[in-house]
Amino acid sequence: MASSAPEDLVVTRAGLDDWPVISGWAADESWNPGLADGPAFFAQDPDGFFLGRIAGEPVSAISVVNYGTDYAFLGCYLVRPDLRGRGHGLTTWKTALAHAGSRTIGLDGVVAQQDNYRRSGFELAHRTARFTGTAPALEVPADVRAVRSEDLADITAYDGTCTPADRPRFLAHWLTGSGHHAVVRRSGDRVTGYGVIRPGHDCPRIGPLFADTAEDARAVFAALTADVAGREVAIDVPEPNAAAVALAEEAGFTPSFETARMYTGPVRPYAEERVFGVTTLELG
Repeated sequence: MASSAPEDLVVTRAGLDDWPVISGWAADESWNPGLADGPAFFAQDPDGFFLGRIAGEPVSAISVVNYGTDYAFLGCYLVRPDLRGRGHGLTTWKTALAHAGSRTIGLDGVVAQQDNYRRSGFELAHRTARFTGTAPALEVPADVRAVRSEDLADITAYDGTCTPADRPRFLAHWLTGSGHHAVVRRSGDRVTGYGVIRPGHDCPRIGPLFADTAEDARAVFAALTADVAGREVAIDVPEPNAAAVALAEEAGFTPSFETARMYTGPVRPYAEERVFGVTTLELG
């Protein structure tokens, strides 16, 4: 798959070895990408990442990652600052969107791009706020522990109730990625919450934080932040979940920027009240 535009822009699929370029641009935008996101992202859909190049030099990027047959997620939409306003982003966008086929596409759009997304057929579902703050020192309940390999099947099933699509390939890497710390809370044989914290370019990021109740979420949050107490931490919170917003505020976190979750069509119903922290703004 390739496409050209003014100034001989050529858009082709990107590989994992191109990820440092994409994540570096994201870091320059203060998006605080995770330091080890690439392997998990590409595990989900290795054909879903694209770079636009001029004379072999990368100038634009986007990802359109497919989840199953009905859903895709768009992210990493970036153009090098010195080459913006020349149509390279739009050409990269049009080329990559074909990868989703007839799937409903979701994205978390920054404020500056939301009108453009609406014109492309995306409709607002809700707003998400990135909360950042100094992680408090909290008591960790005894029934929250590090994720083990035998938890993977149950966590994958639980995750599927909290997202618009199943994502076993992604989770297998996300839970075990370099520097990633994953914890789970159980009641008997049942998962009642789980979460991941990972190192970011600027500070650690929590995501996801999924839980049955606010109490479960607080327990998971306490375990995730135990090793980073006193450091700045970020979590992306869906604004309609009042309990999630309250949890972030109780921890002393404040909003630093917002995005809009938008879709091109219907998505599979999921337990939005369990989403206390979005997994990533890049892959949903």
